[in-house]
Amino acid sequence: MDMTLSAPLIISGIAFVFSMLGMGGSQLYIPVLFWMGMDFKTEAIPLGLLLNILNSSSAAFTYGRKKLIDWRTGVPFAIASVGLAPVGAWLNVKLPTRFLIGVFAAFSATAAILMLSGWKAKHGELTSRGRLILGICGGGTLGFVAGLIGRGGGSFIVPMLVIAGLAPKMAAATSAFIITWSAGSSFLSHVALAASPNWAIWAPCILGVLIASQLGSRLMAAKLKSGVVRFIFGIVLLAVAAALTIQDVILH
Repeated sequence: MDMTLSAPLIISGIAFVFSMLGMGGSQLYIPVLFWMGMDFKTEAIPLGLLLNILNSSSAAFTYGRKKLIDWRTGVPFAIASVGLAPVGAWLNVKLPTRFLIGVFAAFSATAAILMLSGWKAKHGELTSRGRLILGICGGGTLGFVAGLIGRGGGSFIVPMLVIAGLAPKMAAATSAFIITWSAGSSFLSHVALAASPNWAIWAPCILGVLIASQLGSRLMAAKLKSGVVRFIFGIVLLAVAAALTIQDVILH
């Protein structure tokens, strides 16, 4: 099947599922686009980050209207991530593609294990100063990772927010807000180095994500249980990590 037809269909399916998890989806957009023939650094990461922004910002807009975002905790995370995402993007240019794919696979495997284990952070209550420190350190680290490999880090942000004292539902909502900013800063850093967009692929992928994210989030709210979706996606992420590792071994 032509990539101009297959890419939007597959990407839309990923967005549909990830919108149920409250995540952007770059952990699957990027390897799928890479396997479909896009260059990992100059094509797959920039487009994957853009699609990640659209998915997470759509969710964040809805959460904001419903007053589910904890701004006091989310804003320090977002500011720190915006500041360090360009550093990760700069290092991305310096490092070999093979190493970056390996790091991406490791993060995918770690996120999958978190999902499949059912681990939940112990609910805590940090002081205002503690939340600020957590936001700067955690947001900075995740922003750097977003710039380096194009991952928003929702799998890791939510547990940190729960530790900071947020209820799980509010943690997921605040995570969507943070991811939007970290991915946005990273995208702006990568787009200057990206290849010229192939709008025959980019445009339908963008439209597909916008539609699928709305459909998925509404279906999740009405009928599905997040635990089932997380189990399925944990298996998928493990498969992605394994496939990237095996491909790296075979090609090198």
